[in-house]
Amino acid sequence: MDVKKIPLILGLAGFVVMADNWVVSPILPSIAGDIGVDVARAALIITAYMIPFGLFQLIFGYLADRFGKRQVVSFSMVIFTVATALCSLATGLTDLSIYRFLTGTFAASIMPISMALIGDLFPMQERHAAIGTFMGIAMLGQGASMLLGGSIAYFFNWRGVFAVYAFIAIIVTALLLTTGKKIPSEKGRAIKKEELLKPYSDVLSKPRHLIIYLMVIFEGFFLAGIFSFLGAFIKVTYGFNNFLIGVVMTLFGIMAVAGSRLSGKAVPKFGRKKTIAIGLALTVISALFFSVLGNILGVFIIGIGLFGFGQMFAHSTFLTIATGFSEKWRGVAMSFMPFCMMGGGGLGTAFGSTIVGNQSYTLLFILYGIGLTLLTLAVMISKNDLFA
Repeated sequence: MDVKKIPLILGLAGFVVMADNWVVSPILPSIAGDIGVDVARAALIITAYMIPFGLFQLIFGYLADRFGKRQVVSFSMVIFTVATALCSLATGLTDLSIYRFLTGTFAASIMPISMALIGDLFPMQERHAAIGTFMGIAMLGQGASMLLGGSIAYFFNWRGVFAVYAFIAIIVTALLLTTGKKIPSEKGRAIKKEELLKPYSDVLSKPRHLIIYLMVIFEGFFLAGIFSFLGAFIKVTYGFNNFLIGVVMTLFGIMAVAGSRLSGKAVPKFGRKKTIAIGLALTVISALFFSVLGNILGVFIIGIGLFGFGQMFAHSTFLTIATGFSEKWRGVAMSFMPFCMMGGGGLGTAFGSTIVGNQSYTLLFILYGIGLTLLTLAVMISKNDLFA
């Protein structure tokens, strides 16, 4: 197989997972109204997805190194497809949260293992471009999910969103099980019981790795914590329907794709440290727009674009750094990245729901904007070697 096709095939799996991952935000008000709960309580389905999405990264990282990365991705897509279909049949908050938990569990393997596989097959000088291609396709799914999800929810209902996504997942899964079987993927040796924790201890034994992972936890906490409530904020502030909410939030995905692609070109010019700092600084500006001028639609839309661009400009660079943490246990090393990002995001969303329920969206944007400011400063004062 032409190695250049691999990021494209894996990117399609990332596309459907990221589309499913972020689709709840623009349709959250519709779900809440249909099942008879307020938005703050309905946010449980976001947390129910994000927590296992982050936690099970660690398990799938080991399984990928042991049984083969392509094999684990293909198996996970099968279960992911079934779980997504079940979401369309949910009748209340409890069973929908359970189905989202199941979806998040198996979606957990797709992004990190795909990037670890790219790390196996591409040399470092070509890796950032390959990851940029993969992330660009995946983030296109995130962007498309806003408009597609909002449109389906408006013209039909929110259940139709998950039904359509399940259908798309069937097509992608079939591709992985046929053409995708040609992707090189070696199985690792069996590990003795007393050595089961060795891959994790090896990866976490270096302080540099721990610092990067900690930064990603805070990145996920503040960025996902803000993003989860943007759809509801648009609903409350502008009174838009699901279709218009999806249209507005599509800009996030479009700019995220641009940020992911351009980060690879920025690193040779600015270096990884400055690239990350620039991306995070843009999210700080967007949080400021949301909190101070969020009632002005034009400014809010600019903020949405900056938020998407800045997030992926920074995060794509973090991901590339992590591919070099361990050649032997690359699957485990990469699994820690979404574990930290989504685990942090789940906690950020849960904490954010308390702020929104008891106070206001504005306070959420202010507090999380301050957090992003502190994280940006932490990156700027760190040594360049940390991001080598």
